[in-house]
Amino acid sequence: MFLTFKKWTALYVLLLAALFAGFALILWQGSAVNASKNLALAEPFVLVIDPGHGGMDGGAVAEDGTTEAEINLALGLELEDLARFLGLDTEMTRREDVSIHDPAASTVRAQKASDLKNRTALVNAIPGALLVSIHQNSLPQARGVHGAQAFYNGGAEALAQAVQEALNAAINDRPKEPRAAGDGVYLMAHTEAPAVLVECGFMSNAQETELLKTPAHRTRLAVTILAGVLRGRSAPPEDPGKNS
Repeated sequence: MFLTFKKWTALYVLLLAALFAGFALILWQGSAVNASKNLALAEPFVLVIDPGHGGMDGGAVAEDGTTEAEINLALGLELEDLARFLGLDTEMTRREDVSIHDPAASTVRAQKASDLKNRTALVNAIPGALLVSIHQNSLPQARGVHGAQAFYNGGAEALAQAVQEALNAAINDRPKEPRAAGDGVYLMAHTEAPAVLVECGFMSNAQETELLKTPAHRTRLAVTILAGVLRGRSAPPEDPGKNS
């Protein structure tokens, strides 16, 4: 169902090549403070990490009671740690199991709407933002469905393609294609910055839920997503004859 250890190891090593330059510079300099300046990025950005749901909104719920919100938060915090280690600027929409709705929102529906609007406003207020929203999927009527897929807003198709290629190499046993999020996903439709929403797995699939609950698999996902983002935002190789 999922990648064998041998195959995954080979693909994972290839994927990590996207991060080796940054790690090597950090080890050489003894500090991650300015490492991002040495990454071959097309332009600097602030990585905004959005662990979906939270608080009264647990999102999808697995058969064992595990909520999407808790998986999203654990993965989001790990992604932030890795990005900061590489010296990237980061922001989080939440760091705890909370909804960020306005206090005046009294019903669950109003709280969910307010939470999404506040997340969107937070992202739009950050100059140079690049949003990665972390979610989990669910399809109870087809519990065998599994795997990770990237969705994008109007400014991030190429970025989502890079993230999806990374997911296909290191996470998925069958390739998936990135898809436009569409107007039905409020955060993606109203975020002005390039935005990718990653459905990291299916809470309706018991085997994948068990994987998502393990730190090792979440680390694998965090590295994979970040490698895809860095590849998608990397500068094209410089033409050797340009300055000749």
